[in-house]
Amino acid sequence: MKTSSPEVTAAGAELSPLKNLSFDVPAGLVVFLVALPLCLGIALASGAPLLSGLLAGIVGGLIIPLLSRSPLSVSGPAAGLATIVLAGIQKVGSFEAFAVAVVLAGGLQVLLGVSRAGRLVAFMPSSVIKGMLAGIGVLLILKQLPHALGLAGGKLALPSQGLAGIEWGALVIGLVSLGLLVAWDKLRPKRLSLLPGALVAVLIATLLNELALRVWPGLALGQSFLVTIPLEGPASLLTQLRAPDWSALRSMDTWVLALTLGVVASLETLLSLQAVDKLDPYRRQTPLNRELVAQGLGNSVSGLLGGLPITSVIVRSSANVHAGGRTRAATMVHGALLLGAVMLATGLLNRIPLASLAAILLVTGYKLAKPALFRELYRLGVAQLVPFIATLGAILVTDLLRGILVGVLVSVAFALRNAMRTPYTLKREGEHFVISLKRDVYFFNKAALLEALEQMPEGARVVVDGSDSDFIDHDIVEALGHFRGTASRRNIQLEVRDVGRAPAMAV
Repeated sequence: MKTSSPEVTAAGAELSPLKNLSFDVPAGLVVFLVALPLCLGIALASGAPLLSGLLAGIVGGLIIPLLSRSPLSVSGPAAGLATIVLAGIQKVGSFEAFAVAVVLAGGLQVLLGVSRAGRLVAFMPSSVIKGMLAGIGVLLILKQLPHALGLAGGKLALPSQGLAGIEWGALVIGLVSLGLLVAWDKLRPKRLSLLPGALVAVLIATLLNELALRVWPGLALGQSFLVTIPLEGPASLLTQLRAPDWSALRSMDTWVLALTLGVVASLETLLSLQAVDKLDPYRRQTPLNRELVAQGLGNSVSGLLGGLPITSVIVRSSANVHAGGRTRAATMVHGALLLGAVMLATGLLNRIPLASLAAILLVTGYKLAKPALFRELYRLGVAQLVPFIATLGAILVTDLLRGILVGVLVSVAFALRNAMRTPYTLKREGEHFVISLKRDVYFFNKAALLEALEQMPEGARVVVDGSDSDFIDHDIVEALGHFRGTASRRNIQLEVRDVGRAPAMAV
């Protein structure tokens, strides 16, 4: 990786792609090597044609950078959407109908960008976001474990024919791939530091299967356990594109799926961009609303071509940063290489064992739902742990969008619970009471404040001091005015400082 800078650039300034090609081309090659197995693996996890994952990667690499202003973000099919895609295809009945939902989701993202909704991600509770990611991770593990273990039926239970129903070659390749993925980051030589573990696992798995074909045919995998991309050269690509089935527009399921895809893809993109911008050594900031427009148009194009939905993805983006990428040219290089692989190298791609792709997704799922995350939320306390668990549990028993909604509602309930706690401090000196209002006092604090006032003894002198408050709801002002009218009957003297005046308080 090159470390010398071709030019000195002020923080936040735009770099010229043409002047940084010596950095961006090698970085784009690294990102391509990371993206290729992920595009195939995510399509496998989604229950979609494997070509659709590659098409999404190509669109994310060649179309979105033309519209985006993110210098380092890489877009493509996301593991976080795999469970939505899998359930969505089953719900709407076909992949062609699903493609319609992808087109509509892209349109929704464009509307979100035009309406300047990019900053809404800041209002999403972090516990809900972590619960969403953990839920995605658990679902990935549950869905991919049977494939990695060589269970042809795709279920965790042993097949009806017992051990004879296990594909032992797939099991061996899955376990070897898992071992390589776990050990690679710790054991890889320094000169291979930019070679991604996912690619190493795929290469070794493919070589093992080729060796088995020659040495031990009984362990060799048949084509049903290998990648299958039905292309016979560049000319056949157009014939394999899965055009959307526009009759699906008549189904409400399609519109609901489009809403789910649009919201979750936007959320994942915005979260990824926040992380990538923090990694940028030039401290450039991505215009979030423009990014939503770019992602939306990219998703619409992907849907029209029969590709998977697209988001900005942190794994490929961070690989771009660490490989020395500087501008959007690196992303476009990776997209061009994916297109070249589809056009010219499908014969090689069709030799990749699916078990190795499943192993990659198992590791991805573990990273999203690793035990350390649960321990972290536990240490943060009930207010963080409960929304996290609620989001995770709801995703597992319903779906991603409902799970997020449940998590947000639980988080709001905790926020209201905290806000409704005593909105004041009370200091007593004999029959003299000072009630100091806290920083923000809302209408739902009225009951607690009135209860304190009603408990004042007869003949007391009470001062309500709002000098330390930044916001006092009008309902609080009216409540104090009403109490002033009744306090004289109990010989209570009420003094209000820096709270404001309302008709109810007029003397």
